[in-house]
Amino acid sequence: MNKKKVKNVLEKAKGAGAGKAKGREATGPKCIPELVGRHLVVEQKQNPDWARKLKAVVRPRPEDKDAFDFRVFDEAQAAAKKVTIKDYNSLDEHPDLILYEGWFDKKAMKVQMEEKKAA
Repeated sequence: MNKKKVKNVLEKAKGAGAGKAKGREATGPKCIPELVGRHLVVEQKQNPDWARKLKAVVRPRPEDKDAFDFRVFDEAQAAAKKVTIKDYNSLDEHPDLILYEGWFDKKAMKVQMEEKKAA
């Protein structure tokens, strides 16, 4: 590979978050993580169709590279209140929108969650 191609590849990687541990940064709203969704349906006995409509914001837990804090919310409820959720901390100002909160560990396949508001 010539120097120009290497430079382009490095610039693209840098723009994509190179230098950060992949998956370790806080995220914007996304579909709920698979482990969390499974817990909602199997353990909490929630309707799978309803659970699929929910969104979650996630942030890494500093003490464990495989563990993440999460908050689950209903995007339609946030929109109805004209609230934009950008990341995990956005819900600090709107705790009434949090349906479930907790943490999960991808490696240990463990989920701890607490219902914050009756769904």
